[in-house]
Amino acid sequence: MRRHRKFERQRNFFNVCGKCHIHCCRDARPPITESRMKIIEEYLKKQDMRIERPFIRAEYVFPGEDQEGYCIFYDKATKRCRIHPVKPETCVAGPITFDINRNSGKIEWYLKFEEICPLAGAMHRDKEALREHLKTAKIEIMRLVRELPPEALRAILKREEPETFKIAEDDVDRDILSKL
Repeated sequence: MRRHRKFERQRNFFNVCGKCHIHCCRDARPPITESRMKIIEEYLKKQDMRIERPFIRAEYVFPGEDQEGYCIFYDKATKRCRIHPVKPETCVAGPITFDINRNSGKIEWYLKFEEICPLAGAMHRDKEALREHLKTAKIEIMRLVRELPPEALRAILKREEPETFKIAEDDVDRDILSKL
């Protein structure tokens, strides 16, 4: 029964995303670690997807974008990620995001406002779904934070996400704090 409920919840979330008109994959610029880049490249090759310049290297590495600023992996027709099984950690974690507070030594977890992400509203109303998704988000984000080079992590933390509210916080390892 529990497995069935989880499947239903995921299907319901995909339905929410499929009806959304907000376009979260536009100007998102999710960070990509070297290991994630290799995983994505292998997936593209295996799926026989040819994408010219799939990554942009700036202050940190992120997926390429089309002329409208959409992620190169976003399929506008289906409103789905073409690399869903291997997509970046922050994409898996969404609509949960994070910040690291150097003063408190905590990683802070935030949920986007429903106006920004209808999925966030669905999760906020379903506390069990939010709790389960937060577990996944924490695992994904912590993997990302540990693997990112210090300059990339600092650049990402500069990006503002004002339409969010804090839902939790955890202690963060000294090795992560030392990157800041």
